[in-house]
Amino acid sequence: MNIETSSDGFRVKHKDLILEHTLERPLIHYGRGTATYHMSHGNFRMEDELFCKYPARHFSVNGNVVLFDETIRMSLTEKDGTLHVRFETIRDGFNRLWFRLPASENEFIYGCGEQYSHFNLRGRKLPIWVSEQGVGRNRKDLITLFADWAYDAGGDWYTTYYPQPMFVSSKGYFCIVNGSSYMEFDFRKPDVFEICIWQMPIEIILHRSDDWSDLFGKLSELLGTQPILPEWILDGAILGIQGGTKTMLEKIEKMSRNGLKIAGVWIQDWEGKRVTSFGKQLMWNWVYSEELYPNLPKTIEDLRSRGIGVMGYINPFLAPEGSLYREASEKNYLVKRSNGQEYHIVVTTFPAAIVDITNPEAFEWLKSIIKSNMIGIGLSGWMADYGEYLPTDAVLFSGEPAETFHNRFPVEWARLNYEAVKESGRFDLVFFMRSGYLNSSKFTPLYWHGDQLVNWSVDDGIASVVPAKLSLSMCGVSQVHSDIGGYTTLAKNVPEMIRTVRTKELFMRWTELSVFEPVMRTHEGNWPDENWQFDSDEETIRHFVEMTDLHVKLKNYFLACLKEYQRKGLPLFRPLFLHYPHEERCWTEQYEFLLGRDILVAPVLKPNVDKWQVYLPQDEWIHYWSGKLLRGGVHEVEAPIGRPPFFIRAGSEVKW
Repeated sequence: MNIETSSDGFRVKHKDLILEHTLERPLIHYGRGTATYHMSHGNFRMEDELFCKYPARHFSVNGNVVLFDETIRMSLTEKDGTLHVRFETIRDGFNRLWFRLPASENEFIYGCGEQYSHFNLRGRKLPIWVSEQGVGRNRKDLITLFADWAYDAGGDWYTTYYPQPMFVSSKGYFCIVNGSSYMEFDFRKPDVFEICIWQMPIEIILHRSDDWSDLFGKLSELLGTQPILPEWILDGAILGIQGGTKTMLEKIEKMSRNGLKIAGVWIQDWEGKRVTSFGKQLMWNWVYSEELYPNLPKTIEDLRSRGIGVMGYINPFLAPEGSLYREASEKNYLVKRSNGQEYHIVVTTFPAAIVDITNPEAFEWLKSIIKSNMIGIGLSGWMADYGEYLPTDAVLFSGEPAETFHNRFPVEWARLNYEAVKESGRFDLVFFMRSGYLNSSKFTPLYWHGDQLVNWSVDDGIASVVPAKLSLSMCGVSQVHSDIGGYTTLAKNVPEMIRTVRTKELFMRWTELSVFEPVMRTHEGNWPDENWQFDSDEETIRHFVEMTDLHVKLKNYFLACLKEYQRKGLPLFRPLFLHYPHEERCWTEQYEFLLGRDILVAPVLKPNVDKWQVYLPQDEWIHYWSGKLLRGGVHEVEAPIGRPPFFIRAGSEVKW
């Protein structure tokens, strides 16, 4: 790194990435504002009353420190080939920063967390804020409009459980903003990118390399590689089952008789259920239900002896009618309002209290609940749900403003679960989350993509999980999967025109997509009786068994790819450009992916088709089902149900 100065500006050169400041084009602006946040069911609207915004024109350089307007200090440090830029205020009162990076019109931008609608973010502006993903996520869609009207929960193309304040450029660099406030990343202008940050001090980290392996390796070093997945979870399907011991065992026996390889069952209602206008939901009291699952520890032990793990469910809420809520309330372990009362929020249709995990005693208490009531009864893992709902006007034990802790809540929630696993000594355990932020990955062995609609939509249905995988891959997150068939069903109390239930074809196509995820897990959805399930008819059962067999056949390949992720940071799900950077189409393709280096997957994402058009990069590819050798270009292949399009790179050593 070096700094070159002139009479009207300066240039910071990090390798061949240049930050430039002139009087006409300042590197930064700074200002002061007050934010207002509106939350409904985990969905947020933000407004900023901006009192002032100043371009930082005047500067002085002293070594690696730049002073702007005698107000903002910028310190530059290069460490292990990475540039760290830190901003802090000299004069109090400024809490907004705008930082600019050079851009070019032919540049592609990826990252910013889990993005469901767009993989390439060039030409777009988006917020960085942990929230519900929203229902529909398209303002021109009737489902979104209804969800907004009825629940203020429609979302938009950029709303996500897992935002991350960083991006990767096709120029071969990444930029990380190391802060937890609300931010906006603006990639719309042809010659400059602008990041707006509602926080100071702040650190921005830049790393430039022509080697993608180096970029991903450095990203993993800075943000953390996910913990290793235990092998058992790749040994078959994880069946999502509700309804109690009898129902669970009957479904296990039925699917076993049909030859299904079962790695585990996921019983999210292990702690009891409640039925609301939204559907079948759970009783948030983290003690197993004697009514639904009498002597559950013995059942878990019996299933484990058959090689079947049992997984449960937890979140950071407590139901006011539960025993754990009463204990937490008495111990003063819950998030408060400014008047000192407990902050109960409506999640879907009922109120719940939030455990204040900024309180070390509350943190350890909830961790002990996991260790005793979940790990202690023999569970092999669980869904660690939510993490998005902390209101910004809450009062926390730590004294930190909830406005800046909100984005960090899922990180601490992940750490709590991680420590429970680590302290138990049970290294075969795996939990999975949907919410995340900077540094979540180092605590979370597995993510799932969240609550997609049970339909074919590109913004919130089956198609949305492919760009979600690719965008998370650009953020250092590799071990992800989805609910087979989606989750959100609009079946009751909705107009007929937007009624949305899972069809047989959708379930089967989603199963085919999940073959190529490290974990195959089903979900009954919020209205199980309305949705098509893995055992709804004999044809579906046969298809599910066949696809699970194919998934298990890929186990050694998955393990090799996951080991490469652990060693080098290279993702499991790879955009085509990662290995074919000279092909323009590869930079914009968001509905195909490379699984590791040697398998290309082009999932069928539309109904009523038995052929599928695929783009193959310039190489030689073997169509798995026909054995035909195909070369780069556009091809139409046979793709009836049961024959998901995927291709093996000719000459590769894929071991089955």
